[in-house]
Amino acid sequence: MRNKPKFRSDAFAAIHSSASALAKVGAIRPMSATAIERAGLADPDAQPLTVSDLKRMKRTPQAKIIRRALGLTQEEFASRYHIPLGTLRDWEQGRAEPDQPTKAYLTLVARDPEHARRILSRK
Repeated sequence: MRNKPKFRSDAFAAIHSSASALAKVGAIRPMSATAIERAGLADPDAQPLTVSDLKRMKRTPQAKIIRRALGLTQEEFASRYHIPLGTLRDWEQGRAEPDQPTKAYLTLVARDPEHARRILSRK
């Protein structure tokens, strides 16, 4: 008996199921990891980034990623987590960077946003 593969999320399981069904009916052909890598490297629009490419790119600020993952506006995030709105905007636009204690605070917010909200809302 063959074991069903385990996936990290329901979304990955659904993608795998759909791809398997498409391969069964011949709509797509399965490829090995080596074949996928070879095809990617042959595609001129899908070349790996160079060191100079990486230097040119702007890093998305952590605060923006956390805020978007929580589905909050800048105003809601700033209010909920007691961050001055102007400061948050500066971080998100790359004009300023959070200091080390603030980065630790943002990590806490990212890992357990509800706990951080409850602690901050206590009187």
